[in-house]
Amino acid sequence: MDASPHDTTTVAADPRHVSYTHLMYGLHAFAVLMGLFTSASIVGQFLFSIPSIVAVIMNYARRNSVRGTMLASHFSWQLRTFWWAFAWMAIAMLLFGPFVPLLVGYPPLVASMVAVGLWVAYRVARGWMALRDERTMPV
Repeated sequence: MDASPHDTTTVAADPRHVSYTHLMYGLHAFAVLMGLFTSASIVGQFLFSIPSIVAVIMNYARRNSVRGTMLASHFSWQLRTFWWAFAWMAIAMLLFGPFVPLLVGYPPLVASMVAVGLWVAYRVARGWMALRDERTMPV
């Protein structure tokens, strides 16, 4: 089996890029905490709040500069977390959204939001801890 580009690093990570990656995780974590401690949902804040959107823009802006380092796996991890959460919530809205009767569609929609929110919180925490320990993330 061929090795993934995230399995091995060919270049040492620049300390500025490590700090930059910590900042992106911090912005995502702040969005998760805003969802946890306000009337908004975790997944809603993660997908639509300014801190998280800024982190995604930052991720795309510096993605090429971390290629070949262990940070590339963290950049991919963050982007996949964001876009998979977006996809799962779009599917949930289509399945249980406004066109489904309220008593039938509302409970599974809320359950979907809670499940995706917990999944997002887990992925942000797991990724940030791996970055702290200087480990790559799985592809």
